[in-house]
Amino acid sequence: MPINAQILDNPKSDRVRRIADLTRAKGRERSGRFLIEGPQSVREAVTWRPGVVQDLYVEVSQALEHPRIISSTLEKIVETSQDATIYVHYCTGDVMHRISPGAQGIAAVGNAESMHAGADDVELGKNGRAPQIAAFWQVRDPGNAGTVIRAADATGCDAVIFVDDCVDVLNPKVIRSTAGSLFHLPVLAMSTDEFFIWTGDHNMDVWAADVYGTEERKPESLPAVLADKAAVEAPKAVLFGNEARGLEPDILTRCGRIVSIPLYGKAESLNLGTSAAVMLMSLSMSGHVERM
Repeated sequence: MPINAQILDNPKSDRVRRIADLTRAKGRERSGRFLIEGPQSVREAVTWRPGVVQDLYVEVSQALEHPRIISSTLEKIVETSQDATIYVHYCTGDVMHRISPGAQGIAAVGNAESMHAGADDVELGKNGRAPQIAAFWQVRDPGNAGTVIRAADATGCDAVIFVDDCVDVLNPKVIRSTAGSLFHLPVLAMSTDEFFIWTGDHNMDVWAADVYGTEERKPESLPAVLADKAAVEAPKAVLFGNEARGLEPDILTRCGRIVSIPLYGKAESLNLGTSAAVMLMSLSMSGHVERM
């Protein structure tokens, strides 16, 4: 698509105001669009989900006779964008700062509807192993949500499912925290009942990641579970709980296994992002070792 040679230089213009307003939930709901900030997130969106990206805004330097994009990194992203239907707009540093103070010279506007994955968008077992889903119940912190998406991507999960009342995954803080992983795998939202129905329909066992378990069922230690090779290699969804409250007892009773991560030092607990990375990577590495 063409690059608009006209430089956006008014940080108070209506267009710039509408883009900056995408950092707010109401702005995203009203426009049906969302904001992608920074070279890494924009590059991954342009590379892996170009159909999502509608407009690209890139900072240029006006110190020379002919304006130039401020870095070679951003130039490469713009070049990649021209293979898709993405409009590129040049802007001054003041405009870019108004759009996003931390964008490092580049931001993109995406179509929110294009990012809403459905159950049919999940390709199970695409990584050459039994299906594995990472699921998170009532995750409220944007940084945590982004981190667990990144962990699920790194460990080869087929999809991420946010269960019940979770943070908006198109919140800019979530997108930044994923470091581009949001554009690598399907991210779905389901109610609790929908999640258990969906996993049951796909013959997937649900493993709860939980420290305490219930009065009737205490958690199994992760190393002991990893020794059960048949279970490790079976289709599964690993369900993590809310940052503060974990998983409620009625949810734990619906899970096939309850698994905890042992702590060998003096720390009382691990945060959600670390727990997800440890458990998901342990399962992935165990499965890969068996196939070597």
